[in-house]
Amino acid sequence: MNLPDLKEAKIRTKKEIKIIRDDYKVPHDMKTIGKNKKYYLKTYGCQMNVHDSENIKAILEDMSFSEAMEMEDADIILLNTCAIRENAHNKMFGFLGRVKHLKHSKPDVICGICGCMAQEESVVDDIKSKYRWVDIVFGTHNIHKLPEILKESIDNKKQEIEVYSIEGDVYEGIPIKRDSKYKAWVNIQYGCDKFCTYCIVPYTRGKQRSRMPVDIINEVKDLVNNGYKEVTLLGQNVNAYGKDLNINYTMSDLLEETAKTGIERIRFVTSHPWDFDDKMIDIIAKYDNIMPYIHLPLQSGSDRILKLMGRRYTKEKYLELFNKIKKNIPNCSITTDIIVAFPGETIEDFNDTLDVVNTCKFDSAFTFIYSPRIGTPAAKMKNDLTIEEKNDRLYKLNEVVNKYANEANQKYMGKIVKVLIEAPSEKSGKLMGYTDTMKLVNVEASEEYLGKIVDVEITDVKTWSLDGKLID
Repeated sequence: MNLPDLKEAKIRTKKEIKIIRDDYKVPHDMKTIGKNKKYYLKTYGCQMNVHDSENIKAILEDMSFSEAMEMEDADIILLNTCAIRENAHNKMFGFLGRVKHLKHSKPDVICGICGCMAQEESVVDDIKSKYRWVDIVFGTHNIHKLPEILKESIDNKKQEIEVYSIEGDVYEGIPIKRDSKYKAWVNIQYGCDKFCTYCIVPYTRGKQRSRMPVDIINEVKDLVNNGYKEVTLLGQNVNAYGKDLNINYTMSDLLEETAKTGIERIRFVTSHPWDFDDKMIDIIAKYDNIMPYIHLPLQSGSDRILKLMGRRYTKEKYLELFNKIKKNIPNCSITTDIIVAFPGETIEDFNDTLDVVNTCKFDSAFTFIYSPRIGTPAAKMKNDLTIEEKNDRLYKLNEVVNKYANEANQKYMGKIVKVLIEAPSEKSGKLMGYTDTMKLVNVEASEEYLGKIVDVEITDVKTWSLDGKLID
């Protein structure tokens, strides 16, 4: 048994990061353990969690499990969790209640928790004391060890907890079952060293560690050869890619080399304004297959709050970068993240945030009330705001954000845009896809167009989506 330790997770040394290529294996007696059995995987959180789940699915299928669409049909249930906000915690523990109820009728069903919440001391303490029926717990550093962890739990018939609070290494050769045939996540780095005062990610994901360029480019080339149209280069702070490698190779170099593979669409998330340099802007503008869409988290428009957050930029510097992107990358859409009611935020600080939103007129924004994370510096800061004040600020912010999102979409009315058709739309009965600027479009089209980039004329505009028709 290995338990998480937040103090250990905070440690950063100059220890060399290892690239490990041959550590994933399925023990012989686990290769058919899932024969005629099914798994159900519930994923919470960010794109990194979604991509981790693609690895987990492939590992389970290496053990002969097949995927169940409903939890009630499963023999093993895994929850891949997110630790960013309290709401994610509540959802996970709420879902565990459903699993416990299922265990009454299916006592042999195996339940496991993994992901970022598994890296938190307080969560694992709760699981040990209140959720003894949870069979396995593993974290973000040892997904590839799932077969061994499962084997230990089955053989020993006891709760198996294997969570490591370490800086981490880079593991290659872990299988992937991709959710899409047309677009793919490609990890370029893991972990983060920024330690924003509100954020738990550096503790749950380890230190920043970049994959080698050759491994990334080879993965993209394989995707091109298999007919994929789009890749998203994925990391906690992609702009800092390569800074931990002992080679002169940065994110701008990686973007350019990726563009030269011929993949039709390239995106990247998530960016930190601190590391977004002029060369990156030049490369994005230079290549047509690097999409003119950037997610650029603001978090706050107040210099005082930004300093308390440990963001390492000012309102002025953010606006300077924003304007530079808009000026040099034609038709670029920019989205953002904003936190309201951070500890100590005054009405003047909040108004500074509104000022930035009114200046930038973002295409959209993910907005949140500050959520304290145990173990982070911000969790110890005094917050005198009432829940009513917090909700009021979020409401006012969303009113402004929604206004500009609608205005940004209105500019597409009657225009012809390129859309990658991805899947049936769950709500409209049409097919859905995205423009190069990451606008969701619902299109009246037959399924023969799935996986194709087509011309679409926009016929109707909503705040969060567009409707369109195919142009023959």
